[in-house]
Amino acid sequence: MALFNVTLKTGSSPDELVKAKEKATSQGGVIKHEFTLYPGFTVEFPDDKINVLETDQHLNVEQDGVVTTQS
Repeated sequence: MALFNVTLKTGSSPDELVKAKEKATSQGGVIKHEFTLYPGFTVEFPDDKINVLETDQHLNVEQDGVVTTQS
């Protein structure tokens, strides 16, 4: 299972984030971290089921990875 960062799109209700967490855990995901500066979370989620979250119009979903400031 891969890690994915899930954030709420601008203008979406905070209730949509609650629904996303419920959807993620009901599909076999495990919430690993909840963000405090902006609405979102990191979830360990089966690769073959990520479309459940990616197709939600209220969410941004991207695979977690290493970020560098220099090349």
